[in-house]
Amino acid sequence: MFSKSCEYAIKIMTFIAFKQAKSKELIGLDSISEAIDSPKAFTAKILQQLTKAGLLKSVRGRTGGFYLDKNRDVFIGDIVRAIDGSKILEGCLLGFGECQDENPCVLHHQIKKERKSLKNRLNSTDIYTVAKRVNTKKAYFKE
Repeated sequence: MFSKSCEYAIKIMTFIAFKQAKSKELIGLDSISEAIDSPKAFTAKILQQLTKAGLLKSVRGRTGGFYLDKNRDVFIGDIVRAIDGSKILEGCLLGFGECQDENPCVLHHQIKKERKSLKNRLNSTDIYTVAKRVNTKKAYFKE
């Protein structure tokens, strides 16, 4: 449903929230890419997008790294929009541009309720909740 980049962005944000719950240290690119089993260049590109979108903070330098601002709620929907845009949540599933109630595609009315439900769930599930759930499961991340 989501692009590979978006799936990895969710993993990245979950991993950072998971690590921040245990320690206040910044998390470096090497640690992140290794933990989520992703190539470093690919991970760096996603981290850049998340930082540019304001969902993640970074500190440059030898002792730098990434962290989540505890004063900002980050929801799964925010991550999806930052990486994949809003098309998956608002655009036509068949790719026919914008379909609306007045000019619907053949699936528009059939999926309208489900799409609204999905959008509400993504926009109400924060990354800390996901990280807590991951924390209780078997190793999702390499450590």
